[in-house]
Amino acid sequence: MTAMAEQTGIASAGGPLIRNISDTALWVAVYRARETERPDAVFRDPLARKLAGERGEQIARSMQFGERHAWSYVARTWLVDQMIARQVQQGTDMIVNLAAGLDTRPYRMDLPRALRWVEVDLTPMIDYKEQVLSAEKPACELTRVRMNLSDVDARRRLFANLGGEAKKALVISEGLVIYLTRDEVGMLGRDLAAPATFQYWVLDLVSPGLLEMLQKNLGGPLNAAGSPLKFGPEEGPDFFLPCGWRPVQVDSLLKTAARLKRLSLGMRLVSLLPASNGRQGSRPWGAMCLFAKSDAATNQ
Repeated sequence: MTAMAEQTGIASAGGPLIRNISDTALWVAVYRARETERPDAVFRDPLARKLAGERGEQIARSMQFGERHAWSYVARTWLVDQMIARQVQQGTDMIVNLAAGLDTRPYRMDLPRALRWVEVDLTPMIDYKEQVLSAEKPACELTRVRMNLSDVDARRRLFANLGGEAKKALVISEGLVIYLTRDEVGMLGRDLAAPATFQYWVLDLVSPGLLEMLQKNLGGPLNAAGSPLKFGPEEGPDFFLPCGWRPVQVDSLLKTAARLKRLSLGMRLVSLLPASNGRQGSRPWGAMCLFAKSDAATNQ
């Protein structure tokens, strides 16, 4: 373990396996590493294993529910990759990755050199990531911003500045909104809708039914780490309409994992149920959603 890792507290040993929300990035990186090591991998992240480290493996092995549903993380990563690639082809010149964690897309994806990629995350996370990836070179223009996104004034200033520098920006908040309250998600949505050049937003969404299941099966260590799971709106993707965002693509993680052949037999049978992208109620449902800017933002 490096002195930098010890200083940041991201990858150090001792104490509970998950001590804060940043430790979940190590956990998710394990699933990207495992997919990469498959001969039939649907994406390859050669840096994931180095970033996850042994602590990431320890966390993953301790989260048995997550182990059984690793397919959801594979599907999520693959879907976001596809959405980014299409948006870049359609003229996106800036990508703003909120709570970027240990994402390595600027290094592993085929991206234009002129594309601006901005990662926003907490200082310890960025310090750890920069130390581990110090010898790596990104494919595009990569900038990192050390910021706590709960600082509303600071993030609004950042969004305004980035909006003024972009022509067409895509925002990514993969694995973020589930840790926020309804009010916090609504405010974030309105803040992101404010800059005219922030045109698209990618995020993952769960139903109330899946949120309850995740709280039951994963909530213990996350709650103990001060990172409880909170957001699974009854409205589904339509929750974001009053915030200024309309859903233009909603991809079920289960259906996607079935297409990618990452499901067990039992889950393959479940995936045959009819698709539904509206209100889900108690039905366990998770999806990656692409939203486009609309004119419906309100101050509610």
